[in-house]
Amino acid sequence: MLKISFGDYIDGKNYKVLDERRMRASAGVMFLLGLIAFINGFILQNYIIIPYISGFLMLNFIIGIFINPKYSPTLLVAFIFVRKQSPLPIGAVQKKFAWSLGLGLSVLILVLSLFLVNDPSYFEPVCILCFICLILLYFETAFGICIGCKLYNLAINMKLLKKPTERPNCMGDSCDV
Repeated sequence: MLKISFGDYIDGKNYKVLDERRMRASAGVMFLLGLIAFINGFILQNYIIIPYISGFLMLNFIIGIFINPKYSPTLLVAFIFVRKQSPLPIGAVQKKFAWSLGLGLSVLILVLSLFLVNDPSYFEPVCILCFICLILLYFETAFGICIGCKLYNLAINMKLLKKPTERPNCMGDSCDV
């Protein structure tokens, strides 16, 4: 049965969690797709692939945020890679914020890249946004540093976001909400 939720409650945690290993592997899949788009568009000057990949990533984020991350395509692929590893629970609320940033970036890239196919003046903004996405995904994949999660923590400390009632953990207890 389809369960609509971003994260699940597990024993011993009073907040929703996700499996950090799957999230990192998912970021790796997205990084690979983004790198393919970046190389095709900005090295080979083949812009046509960018809307397809950014559209796929947008759909991936929409499924993850509004239905359940378990059903997002990149997390389904990620499960294949990490299925034999024990889960590592991580707070879901900051990951949802990070995925929301990813959704925003992928929508911007999709819209701008649709114009880029016919008008090369959109090259620089699309290139910059793609590069930002690649950096964010690389940090998540390679180092386990979720910059979106750090921005979530910063927004709470600056009182731009309401402090959550649940107290989720960050990877390696790297932030204190």
